[in-house]
Amino acid sequence: MGKIVTFTHVTLDGVMQAPGRPDEDTRGEFGFGGWEVRYGDEVMANVAARGIAAGSALLFGRRTYEDFYDFWPNQPQPNPFTDVLNRSKKYVASRTLSAPLPWENSTLLKGDAGESVAELRESSEQDLVVLGSGDLIETLIRHDLIDEYTVLIHPLVLGTGRRLFAEGGPRATLQLVDSKITTTGVVIAVYRPDSRTR
Repeated sequence: MGKIVTFTHVTLDGVMQAPGRPDEDTRGEFGFGGWEVRYGDEVMANVAARGIAAGSALLFGRRTYEDFYDFWPNQPQPNPFTDVLNRSKKYVASRTLSAPLPWENSTLLKGDAGESVAELRESSEQDLVVLGSGDLIETLIRHDLIDEYTVLIHPLVLGTGRRLFAEGGPRATLQLVDSKITTTGVVIAVYRPDSRTR
């Protein structure tokens, strides 16, 4: 059985919405898109590269899958991230998309996301890495399916936006198992659910 691992950029106040570009996700009139870009450095790039190049499959919600497909395959070559993202097995939890999906090595998970991801996790020999996909993460949290959180905590407070842990979500106790600090002050923290509270 594989593990489900999330990889998420957040601000100090927990906002994960639209880290990459101004037009990435403007829901709720969010006007701060692209807030993560200025914090990139070699430490962060190495952690990201290891996370998606470790023989894992990728797991997306519909919105993040479409956003990645619109952007990454069109990046100039050589680009190590594009190559890895194209080659990786990709699973997409969506009730609105139809198969076949346009990006190579993509498989649509139909029906209830919690149930379909639980079945995939049980049958998979690979770990499943969730990139972004806030709505999917909320579902996985409710179904107690996340085995590890990699959270990149940026020294920035926005005061508004969609958060990694939504208000009213289930209580959880986590254990810090690894941490790094980038040259730009981003804390990269790896947490696992405390087995005593699962």
